[in-house]
Amino acid sequence: MDHNIYIPKLAKIVQIKEEVGGARPIKTFRTNFLTNNDFVFRCGQCAMLSVFGKGEAMISISSPPFVKDYLQFSILKMGRVTSALHEMEVSDLIGIRGPYGNGFPVERWKGKNIIFIGGGIGLAPIWSVLQTALSKKEEYGDLTLIYGARTSKDLVFKEELKELKQKMPVYLSIDVKEPGWTEFVGFVPQNVLDKKPSPSNAIAITCGPPIMIKFVIKALKDLHFEDEQIYTTVENKMKCGIGKCGRCNIGYHYVCKDGPVYSWAELKKLPQEY
Repeated sequence: MDHNIYIPKLAKIVQIKEEVGGARPIKTFRTNFLTNNDFVFRCGQCAMLSVFGKGEAMISISSPPFVKDYLQFSILKMGRVTSALHEMEVSDLIGIRGPYGNGFPVERWKGKNIIFIGGGIGLAPIWSVLQTALSKKEEYGDLTLIYGARTSKDLVFKEELKELKQKMPVYLSIDVKEPGWTEFVGFVPQNVLDKKPSPSNAIAITCGPPIMIKFVIKALKDLHFEDEQIYTTVENKMKCGIGKCGRCNIGYHYVCKDGPVYSWAELKKLPQEY
């Protein structure tokens, strides 16, 4: 790659989809680079998105690497930059630099069963690896998704989830019962214990709010998953993306370049400050 990955490349927003409304809105953006697309990334890596005049924000790439037509980002409106992104329209320009981080070791997981466990916007970081494994389903074992949100309106990728149910087991949950809801009611870790995924020849990936991840890992340990079988992502705020500013460090680790993907075996050895 002859482009300096520390300098943003111009990209056009080609599609915007509202995933969740209300007080914590989520939108999915699809983008195309204005020049040649030499952006090569791995599942689980991130990109720094620039809204000119507002700043930058590190966002997980939710599209899989084999899709070359666009880069996809699902974004929760939280701060200055993400709020500015939510105000943008199709054809507006942003900057993209990266990719950054280590990614999921999907090649090492061939032949294994994979359990994807997400909460809320936490489905976005694992969507890339889920779609990658699904596209080569014959190379993996059983694929299972356990996913939940506060309410049914807070679930992302609603249409995609309906299609996904035709291809693999999908177990959804919401925190509090709603009229017409026929699936699990309760928190995601409770749904994990209810569905009892087997640790035999398996990998579990979990992304979501930190408190959810904590109790999902506990649930997986109760189901006898080994530390090396559990993977998650760390969402420390990342400013530079190259391990220079120190904003995202956990001890001697810089999440922007050493993470954001960690096995629980790796993460539990780091200072518990994340």
